[in-house]
Amino acid sequence: MKSSILVFGSHNFLATLPDQIHDANTFNLKVINDFNQAVSHIQIVQPDIIFVQASWKGSIKICSWLKEQNQLSWIHCILVEDRPYLLFEKSQRGWEWEFEITAHALNLGADAYIWLLTEETNDRLTTATKSLILSQLTVGVRKVQKYRDLMNTNDILSAIALADSLTELNNRRALEWDLPRQINKARTQDIPLSLIIIDVDFFKKVNDQHGHLVGDRLLQLLCSRLRHNLRSQDIAFRYGGEEFVVLLPHTNGDEALTVAERLNRIVKEQPFAINGNLHLHITISLGVAYFQPNDDEKGMNLLDRADQCLLAAKAAGRNQVMGWEQYSQVSNLEAVS
Repeated sequence: MKSSILVFGSHNFLATLPDQIHDANTFNLKVINDFNQAVSHIQIVQPDIIFVQASWKGSIKICSWLKEQNQLSWIHCILVEDRPYLLFEKSQRGWEWEFEITAHALNLGADAYIWLLTEETNDRLTTATKSLILSQLTVGVRKVQKYRDLMNTNDILSAIALADSLTELNNRRALEWDLPRQINKARTQDIPLSLIIIDVDFFKKVNDQHGHLVGDRLLQLLCSRLRHNLRSQDIAFRYGGEEFVVLLPHTNGDEALTVAERLNRIVKEQPFAINGNLHLHITISLGVAYFQPNDDEKGMNLLDRADQCLLAAKAAGRNQVMGWEQYSQVSNLEAVS
């Protein structure tokens, strides 16, 4: 993967930088001379390294702005000093003054501060300056690569923390993180959201008769079958034990019932092959509920309604789907009687 470089300044400034920066096989190079355009580019592209021409309008401002962005502070910002009056002062002053100027530049937000010594110096110093620029470029590339490696590791660790090790579905912690997001999206964008809670009927008998290893294998096969019969937008979670939750974004109550009926059918129609000698027939019960405007932000109301529907489906004989409308009708009839 090629590294990305942004040069904030003029094309004349770019011409003073080492030729290696222009290597299209190694770097994606972009030159921008407007502060607002540069900020927009940084936010979208997130370049690895930024060379800033100190004499250009907005140079110090862009260094300071970059360091204020927590999500972008890893970008390596190299401030190249080309202001004639400072270059002249440098030739007249001692090393203490130079150190003070360098410290000031770093405090303002630059990661590196390099004096651009070109025509007014001899060839040996010019070569040394370019060598220093290339060294800082190497530092920036190394720093960014370490950051990205760390982010990839964090992503892997996050995925592990949010995954159920047995079934490879998302776990309950993942549901607790994702459900509020889906609730907020449904409310703010005025789109439907539904939820299914699934429970394996008489699962305890499987463990009692065949052992927990068979029970675990059955759950793995069940989840694989469920996963392959869900739509791409649906998100399945292991809620605990033999209970599962399916989030159905962009899905109203009637559509969710159709999904639940299909899942119920594909589970009961074909046995699960635990091994060559053991095939188990099981059924599931399903409770279905849909998002309502007065639901709480964490989705507890939605989960509770689906759970009530699940309990009603089990009480009615298991191996069936119970939706919220049907549950409400049954509850009303029982209340009247």
